Amino acid sequence: MVSKWLPLAFLLAAGCSGPAVVPPGRPAPGETRTFEGTWSASGSRRTLELDRGHKASILSLTGSLLLTGERGLGVGFQGEAIGFSDSLTGGTGQCVWTDERGDKVFSQIRGQPIGTGSHVTGTITGGTGRYAGVTGEYELRWQYVIETDEGAISGRAVGLRGRVTWPGAGAPRS
Repeated sequence: MVSKWLPLAFLLAAGCSGPAVVPPGRPAPGETRTFEGTWSASGSRRTLELDRGHKASILSLTGSLLLTGERGLGVGFQGEAIGFSDSLTGGTGQCVWTDERGDKVFSQIRGQPIGTGSHVTGTITGGTGRYAGVTGEYELRWQYVIETDEGAISGRAVGLRGRVTWPGAGAPRS
């Protein structure tokens, strides 16, 4: 009696299981993938008052970076940035995103003078480990959550999105 119902149970189980979920694989050489995400960071800012209405600041930030999308880079990173902002000419800096394995993504950032709503663009210039040789770009808007007179800052990236291209065939990959 049990053997009579076994094929029916198998068919029902197979019909209800849905399509197999295949995790995204390692991108092919030269493949470009997009990503979006959030970045919450805190740190310090030191500001030098120059001429009337002119300020220059150095910043150091660190925090959690979470990405979604085609998983071109991964999911979670520790993001670190160090930069310079001039209230007249804008800002520039360097970023390092470190994943759970210790592999890193490097980028250069440029943007408007730092402040709530500042538009920032990043150029991905390479990395270590599985990110060796990657290139790409991203953009975001900076939004302050906390800014103190003593120089402590905390904020988040709004609208973080970009794309990354994996090195082509023959390029070094780990």
